Amino acid sequence: MKDSVRILIVEDDMIIGANLSLQLVNLGYEVTGIESRGEEAIAHAMANTPDIILMDINLKGALNGIETVAAIQNKKDIPIIYLTANSDESTFSRAKETRPKAFITKPFNKLDLQRTIELVIEESKESRHHQNNTAEVEVMNDRIFVRHNGKMEKVLLKDILYIEADRNYCSIKTITVAHLLSSTLKSIEEKLPASRFIRVHRSFVVNISKLDFVADGYLEIGRKVIPLGKSHKEMLMSRIQAL
Repeated sequence: MKDSVRILIVEDDMIIGANLSLQLVNLGYEVTGIESRGEEAIAHAMANTPDIILMDINLKGALNGIETVAAIQNKKDIPIIYLTANSDESTFSRAKETRPKAFITKPFNKLDLQRTIELVIEESKESRHHQNNTAEVEVMNDRIFVRHNGKMEKVLLKDILYIEADRNYCSIKTITVAHLLSSTLKSIEEKLPASRFIRVHRSFVVNISKLDFVADGYLEIGRKVIPLGKSHKEMLMSRIQAL
């Protein structure tokens, strides 16, 4: 697969969707799925975190393409390329508000598709490089500040439940909200006080004070079941006993 780039297709015309999938596979990309409805697209994006979403802007059903993208963006930052046969100014203006990376007008050819995707991939790489060289988390006593929409927002350490690695991102889960950051779990873990936080799995760091219970192979925080790695269990139990 081309740099392991994973693409979700959201298209309610299954013939177009299947043809698009075939073209992407021939170009060397991985297609995570073809969804025809907004609700299914949202669930797919949450479960699979594709690198790019090709979204039919005039999606039929309860949610159109723009509404579907807005719902996805409330949870995850995934580059969007809109597919549209409708170029009216009103639709274009509403779509722009969701900050897509590109528009492809139907009908499109293989070369248009390839060039657009390659440009979006390159832009995303440059954006991640910039973000990784810009402090996204700053720790101060009883709180951290996380970068969001160009601002540093306060998050109290006592409110953090756990931090979960999600491919190239990390999600800091609090009691009320999740903050998605383009940072590695290791880089965030190193900034958090070891007295409060501990790694329990390659994909999870937890707030010890928020543990509900620990079982054989897993633990639970706020109804979230989190795997407990064998290599981390002994350290966790010793930390709990020391409390």
